[in-house]
Amino acid sequence: MTTTAPPLELLAIEKLREEDLEEARAIQSAMLPTELLRAGAVIISHEFRPIAAVGGDFLDYFELTDGRIGLYLADVSGKGLPAALYAALAVGTLRGVHKTGTAPHDVLATLNRRLMIRGMPRRHTAIQYALFDPLTHELRIASAGMPGPLHLRSNGCRVLEINGIPPGLFPATYYETQTMRLEPGDSVLFCTDGITDAFDCVGEQFGIERLQAICEAERPDSPTQLLPRVFAAVDSFARGREQHDDMAAALFHLCD
Repeated sequence: MTTTAPPLELLAIEKLREEDLEEARAIQSAMLPTELLRAGAVIISHEFRPIAAVGGDFLDYFELTDGRIGLYLADVSGKGLPAALYAALAVGTLRGVHKTGTAPHDVLATLNRRLMIRGMPRRHTAIQYALFDPLTHELRIASAGMPGPLHLRSNGCRVLEINGIPPGLFPATYYETQTMRLEPGDSVLFCTDGITDAFDCVGEQFGIERLQAICEAERPDSPTQLLPRVFAAVDSFARGREQHDDMAAALFHLCD
């Protein structure tokens, strides 16, 4: 039995599609930090693994002109190119707001208003935004639809409960900011639900409790080693099962 080769037109279309996806991947990579941030006693690192060529998770961290340090990590509903395009819209909005030093809850409220103006149904973005003051060691966090974050200290790890409605769902949504004072040696782990919602071969979920246990057990010599160990733990738990969602995480560490 002979097989018919695909028409040249289909091959050309597929080639163009692959080139477009590669360009989209490059554009999305440009929206991510290129390296870890070292600012005074603060170190911020990240890991990012999309499920496809492009994905809906995004993050950034930066130093403001007044010396404060900002960080956001988000997860757009959906997957693939549509989610990546919506993520680009959200990033553009955030970059127009965050460098003004606006309070975290106001940043999320502004993001929500601007996404609602766009009027894109079935799209929203879960997000956490944090702002750190190196003079007071206060970390202010607003969160909407995201797991955690997790606060790692020398005596253990606790999961913070910060609730909020993901921007893009409902108008006139208000958010709260939770303030915590960090001690030297403390870390805060931010992650998307692609990590906590990972499944093993029998359908068991990785879960926030398992992530908490790993953070309590792992005490690497360098804080930048923790995220690779978390991702390795998720891979080991899944036991080769195909990744079903984008995974992204950022670790904020205050050095001794």
